[in-house]
Amino acid sequence: MSTDRGLDLPMPAEPGGIVGPRLQRAFFARPVLEVARACIGKVVVHAGPDGVVAGRIVETEAYRGPEDLAAHSAGGRRTRRTEVMYGPPGRTYMFLLYGMHWALNFVVGEPGEPHAVLVRAIEPVLGLDAMRARRGPRVGDRNLTSGPGKLCQALGLDGAAYGEDLCGSRLWLEDGRAGAVGRSSRINVDYAGEWASRPWRFFERGNPHVSVAPRT
Repeated sequence: MSTDRGLDLPMPAEPGGIVGPRLQRAFFARPVLEVARACIGKVVVHAGPDGVVAGRIVETEAYRGPEDLAAHSAGGRRTRRTEVMYGPPGRTYMFLLYGMHWALNFVVGEPGEPHAVLVRAIEPVLGLDAMRARRGPRVGDRNLTSGPGKLCQALGLDGAAYGEDLCGSRLWLEDGRAGAVGRSSRINVDYAGEWASRPWRFFERGNPHVSVAPRT
């Protein structure tokens, strides 16, 4: 699959999608670590009121509540905010980082399992001009989508996307290819004690859009 970073028109479509086949719900209905790794190289597409934008996922993190103390569902926490995490799989969980920036998560696993995959970084594939306009003229292309809040702003996603069906017509995933995949501990979860050291972050090695240098 070509990923021309300057492309602003749809690439030749494969059946069911813009750049590749659309992923079905079965993709999300699997263990969270399996899905988090499998998301690397997949393409997230947002068809908004002002056009279609897309990016190839190059960094994710897995959160496996309720036992995972880094997860918002730790200890079985079930609130209005976390309710969507309890299923069914293939929905979005949106939350605010530091009360300012939205973060995109995919609900995965079986209903009743509050597991989610955080999308930490994407590589722009489609709609680069729209992404630049949303992120501002002073933001360089390498910094457009290299973080959870950055990619949501670039894709035009906010709290209105909470609970969105990832097998619907507004937000979905398409198949794509990944390079070598690395693993490390997750970012900014030191509060989670021993869970902070779990190697539950996945990233495409050598990709310049990955948010921070890999931890060893």
